[in-house]
Amino acid sequence: MPPTAHPALKSLLVAAVIVHDDTTDRVVLLQRSENAKFAQGMWDLPVGKNEPGEPITATAARELYEETGLLVKPESLTVAHIIHGAWGVEAPNGFLTVVFAAHDWTGELENREPRKHSQVRWVDTDAIPDAFVDTTASALHQYLNKGSDVSLDGWPTA
Repeated sequence: MPPTAHPALKSLLVAAVIVHDDTTDRVVLLQRSENAKFAQGMWDLPVGKNEPGEPITATAARELYEETGLLVKPESLTVAHIIHGAWGVEAPNGFLTVVFAAHDWTGELENREPRKHSQVRWVDTDAIPDAFVDTTASALHQYLNKGSDVSLDGWPTA
């Protein structure tokens, strides 16, 4: 059995998904509602917290379906970017977000959590909104521009 850290010392593990339609060069984005826990009104990727005992690829597939109705096979996801934040609204001890890319999915795009999201839609990659959560916006732009694989947020620079 793996060792466990004191609960207050744990970082939050998060998964996000870039659903990229290569044919039309569009991605799935959602706009956080006024009821969202943070970043109200801002655009974001489908994203959510890891459950205890859940592989991170399963987290990504589950959250994508819960938020958008799109189904992906966890084994078809590829790592697109890693975000390591020193602090977050629900993560005072930091967070690690694994951002996956999905190129194969089934289902129809829908807003399955209208209390959390005011809209979910396909967006052209050359029209990404400016009002976007900083960390996931950086990950998306890095992915689209084939840039860095890792972002550090809130850490002191050397």
